[in-house]
Amino acid sequence: MKKLKLILSLFALILFLGCSDENNDIDLDGINAPSNVSALTTITQDNSGNVTFLPRGEGVTQYEIYFGDATTAPVFVNPGGTVTHKYAEGKFQVKIVATTINGKKTETIQEVTVSFLAPTSFEPVITIGSNLSINVTAKAELETFFQVYFGDVANEVPVDFMEDEVITHTYLNPGTYQVKVVALSGGIATTQKTQSVTVTNLFAAPVPTIPAANVISMFSDSYTNVTVDTWRTSWSQANLEDIEISGNKTKKYSALNFVGIEATTTPINASAMTFFHADIWSSDLTEFKVKLVDFGADGAFGGGDDKEHEITILNPEKEKWVSLDIPLSDFTGLTTRSHIAQLIFVGGPSGNTTVFVDNVFFYNLNGSITAAPTPNVAAANVISMFSEAYTNVAVDTWRTSWSSATLTDLNINGNATKKYSALDFVGIETTTTPINATAMTHFHTDVWSSDFTDFKVKLVDLGANGVFGGGDDVEHEITIPSPAKGSWVSLDIPLSSFTGLTTRAHIGQLIYVGIPSGTNTVYIDNVYFHN
Repeated sequence: MKKLKLILSLFALILFLGCSDENNDIDLDGINAPSNVSALTTITQDNSGNVTFLPRGEGVTQYEIYFGDATTAPVFVNPGGTVTHKYAEGKFQVKIVATTINGKKTETIQEVTVSFLAPTSFEPVITIGSNLSINVTAKAELETFFQVYFGDVANEVPVDFMEDEVITHTYLNPGTYQVKVVALSGGIATTQKTQSVTVTNLFAAPVPTIPAANVISMFSDSYTNVTVDTWRTSWSQANLEDIEISGNKTKKYSALNFVGIEATTTPINASAMTFFHADIWSSDLTEFKVKLVDFGADGAFGGGDDKEHEITILNPEKEKWVSLDIPLSDFTGLTTRSHIAQLIFVGGPSGNTTVFVDNVFFYNLNGSITAAPTPNVAAANVISMFSEAYTNVAVDTWRTSWSSATLTDLNINGNATKKYSALDFVGIETTTTPINATAMTHFHTDVWSSDFTDFKVKLVDLGANGVFGGGDDVEHEITIPSPAKGSWVSLDIPLSSFTGLTTRAHIGQLIYVGIPSGTNTVYIDNVYFHN
């Protein structure tokens, strides 16, 4: 009787389970097969041949590892788990099979080298990234894996990595560090190399905006470059490294006294050009000189028809890209420009400075950027800060020391123009003689850019005390979204739109802001108030 009751109870339970709601079923067929399947392999450094596998992948519930040697049966490993296998010396094709919860599989073959010899053909590659970072990768023969020590902390624990894997490290501070990369074999033998690496707050140089048709480029990723015989002559006093910064080719001159760059095989005809351009970056430069030498029609140095001139840039800004746009007319001794064969950079302090160089080219603005339109407001109704159409008031500076931009004074088709490159913000001050614009109704400026997305204009009245932060300052900023690119934009802004500028009798500051920050170039002309 008890057996009969038990059988009836089991039958009732089966019926209950069989009648459960089918809507609660989970569809497992939609789960994808595992992806990114691999394994980190590490070998104990005691010549034992023990290899530890840490399988990795996405969407995996279990791994099977076939060791590729005489062992035929696989080992099953759960995600996050490891397995250790003892090998003889040699190369083995290890198969890793990853399985999902629904039974879908992905397999990959990974070669494991077990060698008790020191790795050979060891080639660690360390490249400087941007903003205090470096990238490390390595290749070798007979290696199993690599380790890297970045040299910035005591008792450092190395980072393990595999061949062709790229390891990125960011330092906390600028400086020079000893980076050690070790190639490990299957035994106790290792091979290591140490390299001195200097990191800075260095980004790639700004991208030039001059149309290619108006450029003769010696070195730039933005243009097709002419032939340059050498970027460091035998008589130079400097070290040259060709590096990449965030994928951008750059010249690095260290221990720079002077360096000669020659295009003697095919001299450059810059007779139709109006400017020489170079982007430079340094953390220790006190002055920088640029010399251009024309070898004349005979193409020989010292042939009797050479012409040359040197320009000195005093105290260029440190730890930021400085865009040099030098009018060729400033090279007054360079009376001919059709056979330029030599460019010489000089750094100060002599032999103790490092300079990064990019975007070296000649260009002509004519045909790309025309002169700004001539204003037609009567002079009697204008207070002009910068315009060849009017008499200008005194401006203390067109670039304050706290600005984040490079200023170049240009001449476009005979018209004086301000060029702000790498523009984040720039302060323009009239603190000695503040501007009384109470009788004016508008602020005007002409702007030209090929790459800004927004532009901002701020006016600051310093109050009767004429002191910034003196308690009576008022200011307001206007944003011009998406101004037209590649043409002059005439901004004629009602002063009533500067609603925060409640007084206008002591205007001592004008601030321009460019977006995207630090990566746009803006040309400025005709800056004035009018009514």
